[in-house]
Amino acid sequence: MNAMNSSPSSAASVRLTRVDGSPVRVLVVDDEPNLTELLSMALRYEGWEVRTADSGMSAVRAAREFEPDAVALDMMLPDFDGMEVLRRMRADNPNIPVLFLTAKDAVEDRVAGLTAGGDDYVTKPFSLEEVVARLRALMRRTAIVADEQSSVIVVGDLVLDEDSHEVTRAGEQINLTATEFELLRYLMRNPKRVLSKAQILDRVWNYDFGGKANVVELYISYLRKKIDAGRSPMIHTMRNVGYVLKPAE
Repeated sequence: MNAMNSSPSSAASVRLTRVDGSPVRVLVVDDEPNLTELLSMALRYEGWEVRTADSGMSAVRAAREFEPDAVALDMMLPDFDGMEVLRRMRADNPNIPVLFLTAKDAVEDRVAGLTAGGDDYVTKPFSLEEVVARLRALMRRTAIVADEQSSVIVVGDLVLDEDSHEVTRAGEQINLTATEFELLRYLMRNPKRVLSKAQILDRVWNYDFGGKANVVELYISYLRKKIDAGRSPMIHTMRNVGYVLKPAE
């Protein structure tokens, strides 16, 4: 991988661990030995336990045995594709977070991966730091899931149920349109993380709006009227950067 940055992450001052204090586990699935070796080194530098697999079948088997906390999964494998691996993994563990690694930069391919249930993606060639950061974010994100069924997300007094599409704040029901719900879900899955308009467009609308980033501003304003009206604000604008949702102070 010619453009991969092999320097370890400098932002890893706080190490992630499992609830019991043991190292988090990450499964790396790719059929390029150089890539898996470099990525494994970077993840072990974080203090994480790493297992690798070079095919879809070995990946599914490793996921069952290793019980990873997150998976970095190549879309193209020698036996079957990453989306099939994801389906089989999720049959055993519905909540496992998956970061797709893909050589395809086409919007349709990214959308296909996310629609299939992937949580995030990076496009090759990528920096090791980016993959580490994305995996950290995915594992942190799962920690805000409040109930065992993982359908309920809680940030402060704001509660979103992904199954029933019900949203409440301080116990009060909030009615959202489908797009407002998707936007809020994305914000709540990334609490205290500043999200750019481009990121929001890509994840909520699934394609580039080009110069029409004002659609994000519009829907943020809709959400604020429903979520923050008459209450301490949770949705904040970071000037020239993006938006962040965090518990009210």
